[in-house]
Amino acid sequence: MAEARRRRSNGEASRQRILDAAAQIAGERGYEGTSINLVSERSGLPASSIYWHFKDKDELIAAVIDQSFQLWNEELARPVALPDDATADEVFHLGLRHTGEALARFPDFLRLGLLLILEQRPEEPTARSRFMAARRETAGDVARLYGRMFPDLDESARGQLVTLTMALADGLFIAGDAGEVDLDNAFDLLATAVLSTARTLQQG
Repeated sequence: MAEARRRRSNGEASRQRILDAAAQIAGERGYEGTSINLVSERSGLPASSIYWHFKDKDELIAAVIDQSFQLWNEELARPVALPDDATADEVFHLGLRHTGEALARFPDFLRLGLLLILEQRPEEPTARSRFMAARRETAGDVARLYGRMFPDLDESARGQLVTLTMALADGLFIAGDAGEVDLDNAFDLLATAVLSTARTLQQG
């Protein structure tokens, strides 16, 4: 039993080394520039070990997206310090700044996912579907938040806010990758845009 636990622990450690190496390379070179050979070199593990854990590059990148998305969500769940007298708008701004900070720390799922969506190639169906599942989960979370924040808006109007939020977040993330903005400051601007749009929609 002890031997089985040791092998399982070693297997988990190897899998994590592979994921960490793949995430680093994908962050530097994107999906196209990530190869099993490079992951093998970076992780110090043979290609056979990578293929033991992952069927192919598509499955490996899907696992990178899963891990990054999970870490981002865990970071989002950390409490944000709020002033005692903070208004609802101020809380929203602080929350979105926190979202941008978390995304700056764990960007891989969004960077890789956007590349996969834009390239529209058939070679990575698993990775693309994992990203789209993460995107639907995020959109659902945002929709529930807006349901609490803007109860006077109907479902259609809240849907417009969700679409706006996701689209602007994508664009701001790309601007951050280009070095044009800091994501926490950029997401503060996103908060302003969302609140302004919500008030316009509330006025009919």
